[in-house]
Amino acid sequence: MRNYRPILESTIPLSLLQPTYTNELGVAKKTYPAIDKGEIFYGSFKTYGGTEQVQNGVYSIVDTANIATWYNPDIKSDCRVGVLQTGAVYEIINQPENVNMRNQYMKFKVKRIKGQA
Repeated sequence: MRNYRPILESTIPLSLLQPTYTNELGVAKKTYPAIDKGEIFYGSFKTYGGTEQVQNGVYSIVDTANIATWYNPDIKSDCRVGVLQTGAVYEIINQPENVNMRNQYMKFKVKRIKGQA
């Protein structure tokens, strides 16, 4: 990984949704802004179809995707990412990886859960 470059060009507009924490009855509660209110950044967005699962009689599909983008220290594991073209909101699964610790590129995995009863 000497000269890492993202596989795809960073052409997909994404929205970074950072949580705000409020204390309600002694419990910290996260709230996220609307998808059009987040900070816009560009990255490559590659999906892998989805995984079907049935839990407690509920059929759902877990969509996962990999995102590679320019380094941004505001992107953390408690944030969400919105895809502006489709309006879909994804949760960040893992801690975003600072590739080669150069503060140049970062990559991370996101998931979205869809389902019906």
